[in-house]
Amino acid sequence: MSLVSVTNLVKNYGKFRAIDDLDLELDGGRIVGLLGENGCGKTTLLKVLAGALADYEGDVRIDGHSPGPESKAVVSFLPDASFLPDGATLDACIRQYRDFFSDFSEDHARDLIGFFGLETGRRLSTLSKGMREKAQIALAMSRQAKVYLLDEPISGVDPAAREVLLQAIIRDLSPEALVLVSTHLIHDLEPILDGVAFMRHGRILLTGEVDDLRSERGLSIDALFREVYR
Repeated sequence: MSLVSVTNLVKNYGKFRAIDDLDLELDGGRIVGLLGENGCGKTTLLKVLAGALADYEGDVRIDGHSPGPESKAVVSFLPDASFLPDGATLDACIRQYRDFFSDFSEDHARDLIGFFGLETGRRLSTLSKGMREKAQIALAMSRQAKVYLLDEPISGVDPAAREVLLQAIIRDLSPEALVLVSTHLIHDLEPILDGVAFMRHGRILLTGEVDDLRSERGLSIDALFREVYR
């Protein structure tokens, strides 16, 4: 059984169809890029997989479970918007994660925060957008999850810091874990990807292994993206 299995998924917002009869199968042990134009349904798909959106049609399974308490126990979700309280310190955020998630490693979180050069006593309100994004990645990647869902994790940082963030994402990652990461910064993310799934208008256009697609098309994934969406 695939770690993530989606069949005939439909999600509407009123009259707007955000996800249109989407099918997707993903196994563990891979980092997969979820690629597509703005508004193509990437965030909606990640929220459904994370159990943050209901009221959809079709079948969705995470490690064999429909989205709910059982699936949320094995999924670490990093949304595209900030989800930490401005007044909290990083120490308080670490304690909150420790209390909420049984699979959270405080040692790993503190290691990553140190790797980013952040001070745990600082309040989030004093951090830049890039620093805050680093803190959120440190927390999300410090759960011993089976599935990591990362929505545009490197979009808020400057190019020089993106490589550091990508190193943190793969740092001590379980070899059985699945990382599904949405991005429009394909050039930056391509070096760590094993597979890709291209989306358009709420559907999957193309999926495949990165090495196979490069060989078949004679293009980098970044160049292939530009060709598919031109």
